[in-house]
Amino acid sequence: MIGVDWGTSSFRAYRLRDGAVIGRIETAGGILGMPQGGFAAALRQAIAPWLAAGETEILLCGMVGSRQGWVEAPYLPCPAGPAEIAAAAIPIPFDGARVRLLPGLTTRAPGGTPDCAPGGTPDDAPGGTPDVMRGEETKLVGLLATLGTAPALVCLPGTHSKWARLAGGQVVGFTTHMTGELRAVLLDHSILGRQARAAPPDAAAFRRGLHRAAEPGGLSHHLFGTRALGLFGELPETATESYLSGLLIGAECRAEASGAGTVHLAGAEALAERYAIALTAAGQTCQRHPDDIAASGLALLAGRLAAMAG
Repeated sequence: MIGVDWGTSSFRAYRLRDGAVIGRIETAGGILGMPQGGFAAALRQAIAPWLAAGETEILLCGMVGSRQGWVEAPYLPCPAGPAEIAAAAIPIPFDGARVRLLPGLTTRAPGGTPDCAPGGTPDDAPGGTPDVMRGEETKLVGLLATLGTAPALVCLPGTHSKWARLAGGQVVGFTTHMTGELRAVLLDHSILGRQARAAPPDAAAFRRGLHRAAEPGGLSHHLFGTRALGLFGELPETATESYLSGLLIGAECRAEASGAGTVHLAGAEALAERYAIALTAAGQTCQRHPDDIAASGLALLAGRLAAMAG
């Protein structure tokens, strides 16, 4: 089979046999670069050698199922496990192969005042603020196969980092942090970026940011402190980016992982390493998992679909 994780800015495809990856393709062909009606042609071109080799089963996940994607796949409410996710897959017409698209997941923040529906009262809407994911659910399915039914906390670092709670073989809920995007916005469009100069990662500056994130004052205050440190010559321009990363990742990890015990971590090597350092600094333990655990999740979900078809 072919499993595809098609995101906003990237395209990843895996050729899978018995759950093992026997081929992979990765390009910058994300959904934002697709012309109107161009998804089928782009998919066919990207995986042409595998189609020519006889592959006929294709499973898609990610932002390709969003409103800006090929076909919108409705979000599936948590709790949800492999069976529910597979059952909510939708077919997409595609000559020469069977293509199915997986749903994303949605949850709501526990507690809080119910949101007010337009034109209504708070009683008209469910409680808590909604949250969503697309694509990450395949990584979580892959991890569920490894972690079993015991409660677990998973961190999936990225532009929009996900912290998922697993229990009973299902994704019980999750939260999203815009840490990566916020870092980019601050460096590209705020006064902090004016004092930053591109340089290799500075481990000492990153740890300094982690330490500051643990101090009183709050993230907004600490961010402005980055500016003040530069003004007084106490933070070199070449260390600003790493220090800022330490502040943002440190604040995120302390918000989500405090007292959590072991955190299961799966992401790109360099970014996952930063999160591992941050978790250790916060007094947490972490267990690393391969970033391509999404391929395992896609294979498992394809197996569920095959079983459902009889």
